[in-house]
Amino acid sequence: MTTAGLNGYAGTFELEFERPLLRLERQISQLETNVDDGAADIAAEVRHLRQNHTAMLRKIYDKLTAWQTVQVARHPGRPQPADFIREFVKDFCELHGDRHYGDDRAMISGFGRIGPHKCMIVANQKGRDTRQRIECNFGMAHPEGYRKALLKMKLAEKFGLPVVTLVDTPGAYPGIGAEQRGQAEAIAVNLREMSRLRVPIVSVVVGEGGSGGALGIAVADRIAMMQFAWFSVISPEGCAAILWRTGEQAEIAAEALKLTAAANLKLNVIDDVVKEPLGAAHRNPQIAADHLERWIIQTLRDLKRFKIDNLVKNRFDRLRKAGQSAMKGV
Repeated sequence: MTTAGLNGYAGTFELEFERPLLRLERQISQLETNVDDGAADIAAEVRHLRQNHTAMLRKIYDKLTAWQTVQVARHPGRPQPADFIREFVKDFCELHGDRHYGDDRAMISGFGRIGPHKCMIVANQKGRDTRQRIECNFGMAHPEGYRKALLKMKLAEKFGLPVVTLVDTPGAYPGIGAEQRGQAEAIAVNLREMSRLRVPIVSVVVGEGGSGGALGIAVADRIAMMQFAWFSVISPEGCAAILWRTGEQAEIAAEALKLTAAANLKLNVIDDVVKEPLGAAHRNPQIAADHLERWIIQTLRDLKRFKIDNLVKNRFDRLRKAGQSAMKGV
């Protein structure tokens, strides 16, 4: 998986705080076209600029604000769950439908193998181009998406296979039709049923983790976030709209929400942070996928050592204490 494999989004989309980096990258690219001519002084200049680029990249990404982290998590070149599935889930067999209403394309589910582990994968899907995004409702699942996810998790339980969920959604769809079909009830049932599912569950927030839409597939024995993902009760824009009646205060809201991976780890909301390559996953999706795959394989190996009764009890206790643990860190 490369940036080229993501339709070139990483090369055409600019984050405001990355603009000095992008100017330097263009300068390096122009000089590299002349290196083939055998100009040793140009080659030396390119090496020097690359060193400056690496140093600048490290400095910027070591000090990202919460709002900048949200922007990185939304980068159109960032690998999505479907990209990770294609990259390291072998023999993936997608399963469709909820047996009640329809097949929500905002939610992917299917059997596959990650390393040596056969498992059920459940993930959000945003889509890449305009057609796909409309088809997937921009990653915002309807109630049939959550019922589809739970149905497949129950199937995994029947065969004694662990469940791996990859979260990347701004939130569940709040439209009238979704509410009429029981959006809140579908998410609530998922929370209840996942808390007592008798197989190991691993969940990773790989991009956006918004509100109940994320929680609907994120009740797990181990929860991780990728380094530049975000996970919160509401999006910064939504929070700002409620508190200040305008989305223009989203940057302030992002800081207050403690939504970064580091903040969630400190508050005991998550268990681990999956490191991303220098400059975030959109700069090197392959390395990001390798890090995520290794974390999932090791975590599943660890969880399989527990007796299932102890696993379910610990998961339920963890869910009940999550708010208390978070408040202690405030």
